[in-house]
Amino acid sequence: MKNIFVGNLNFGATEDAVRSLFESYGTVERVSIVTDRDTGQPRGFGFVEMSANADADRAIAELNGRELDGRALNVNEARPKTERSFGGGGGGGGKRGGNKRW
Repeated sequence: MKNIFVGNLNFGATEDAVRSLFESYGTVERVSIVTDRDTGQPRGFGFVEMSANADADRAIAELNGRELDGRALNVNEARPKTERSFGGGGGGGGKRGGNKRW
């Protein structure tokens, strides 16, 4: 099983349209278009999971740069999600006292 990143999607692209595009290269297990957490609007990229690595490699090679809905797709093997670091260096939130000038 190979996970494929599909970028530069038209914001009106549907999972069905992306699935249809990739199914001509092999069995598609899953398609997900990423949406904004707050607004629910598409973010212009998604992921396709294909069963056979050889089919996925062929789809990547042939679909990268191909147009869908007037936009050239950016298609490549998805990289594993990396851990984000949210701390580090400093801190302190809240109100600071002692520097008020009246």
